[in-house]
Amino acid sequence: MWSHKPSFRFEIDNFSDQEAKITSQTFVSGGCEWYLTLYPKGETFCDDHLSLFMSVANSKSLGRGWNRSIDYYFVLLTQSDKELYRSAGNEAIYPYRPCLDLVFSPSWGFRKTLPLSKFQEKGFLENDKLIFEVYIQIVEASDVGGGGISEKKDTVDINGFKVLASQANSVRKIFSEHPDLAEDFKLKNQVVRMEYMNVLVNLIVTLHKPSENHSETELSHARSELCELKEAGFKLDWLQSKLDEVSLKRKKAVVDFHQLDGRVKNLELMKLDFKLDCLKKKLEEASLERKKSYEADGSRFQTLEERVKKLELMELDYKLDCLKTKLENVSLEKNTDADGSRVQQLEESMKNLKMMVSHLNVELDKKKGKTSDDGFLLVDDEVA
Repeated sequence: MWSHKPSFRFEIDNFSDQEAKITSQTFVSGGCEWYLTLYPKGETFCDDHLSLFMSVANSKSLGRGWNRSIDYYFVLLTQSDKELYRSAGNEAIYPYRPCLDLVFSPSWGFRKTLPLSKFQEKGFLENDKLIFEVYIQIVEASDVGGGGISEKKDTVDINGFKVLASQANSVRKIFSEHPDLAEDFKLKNQVVRMEYMNVLVNLIVTLHKPSENHSETELSHARSELCELKEAGFKLDWLQSKLDEVSLKRKKAVVDFHQLDGRVKNLELMKLDFKLDCLKKKLEEASLERKKSYEADGSRFQTLEERVKKLELMELDYKLDCLKTKLENVSLEKNTDADGSRVQQLEESMKNLKMMVSHLNVELDKKKGKTSDDGFLLVDDEVA
């Protein structure tokens, strides 16, 4: 009877960008470890169809005489689980691969599944995602001639399970704490029973590592193994709780890491803001210093300008005094000189001097008025 649940589900994102072969993570089914391989551009001898294979993991570590007989089939789906392809049910016997006529190969599958041209059709894949499922059913498992693990290492029998001597204490402890562990485990083949127990012991060891040492891939593998063990008949609610606890701790560790990372970034931003504030303060100080410098320079300029204005006024006053003196002298000469021509000349000189005095007075008044109005004095270059 086939299970409605796949033995493994392999999701591939950005499928159109894939060129080289794609390999899944290792998963457990029937007490054995497997992995899937997909060739998005076809295998070497078939480059116009999608090629799918399933392989025994760690095959080189398996003992002489170890073999499996299974039934399996593949299913390809879209993101919304729309079926694109379903292979025929096939039988596989390790270490013989009948579909490719290759002896002692640990892989089985199909070189030709979907034509690659299908993937070029618009809308064939949803969001460029392809899902590869495999369904496995163990028909027979054996250790021909007493080979395999039992040939290399001693085993002991604990509650109907052959286990490695090195695992004996661990298995005894498991049955002591959970006596109903295998009440519903119905498989009779001793090799399969031994492998399932080996998977269980290794899973317990994995989950008892410190939480921070678990990767997401490792936890995903653990979930797959636990699901396989429970489907085989083991009562593992206690181990499910442990897995949930480990997963929660890892999520918390990830959250704590992100929070710490966020705090570090906030500190870096605060440090940057502090530096910007310091720069702004320095710029403001520099601007203030420049302003003070300009004000100081302006004050010195104003003082100098006032001194120039005073000197110009003094110069005008001096010229005016000189002209007045000359005018008085001319007037005196006019009164004492009886010569008419001389008198006429003096009168003309006196007249000219009066005009110059009048002109200087006007200029002086203008200069003084300008100085009082806006603080600036313009010197007329024509005034001598």
